[in-house]
Amino acid sequence: MGVSVDVHQVYKYPFEQVVASFLRKYPNPMDKNVLSVKITEEKRDESTGVIYRKRIAICQNVVPEILRKKSTLVILCWKKVSILKVPNIQLEEESWLNPRERNMAIRSHCLTWTQYASMKEESVFRESMENPNWTEFIQRGRISITGAGFLNCILETFASTFLRQGAQKGIRIMEMLLKEQCGAPIAE
Repeated sequence: MGVSVDVHQVYKYPFEQVVASFLRKYPNPMDKNVLSVKITEEKRDESTGVIYRKRIAICQNVVPEILRKKSTLVILCWKKVSILKVPNIQLEEESWLNPRERNMAIRSHCLTWTQYASMKEESVFRESMENPNWTEFIQRGRISITGAGFLNCILETFASTFLRQGAQKGIRIMEMLLKEQCGAPIAE
């Protein structure tokens, strides 16, 4: 089955500044769960100018900490699939930055827990139609739990809340970084 979370945000900063902040976003003190980010591949298509990057993020497994605050039923569900024993989570992100057209497409997925769950995100940064000095961010995340039998739906409901909160936290971090690095947002 699976659950999806959609996010739309307009950053009142130019595309180039938003993308630069995004690419420097992690690790940072505002989110201590991201331990490291490593670029594993980077290349530029000379004919189109598109820059392709593949990065791997190593994140602390926060599920055990979060579950201490949740219901007993959710804790039992997670214990059933025994994913709490993994100390770190690996995420792979691929991006295609097109500076000429002022857009960047991003696809990411979780490399950990693939036998139990699938997590994928697709995002786009692009020049805003409302104001060319602003940047739109559109993201769709999807989580499917497959390793818990009849408990999959309960875990997916929990996961969707976790995904939504993570997306909102990412937006807050971006806003703070943009303000620190670029000053006040551009007014209409």
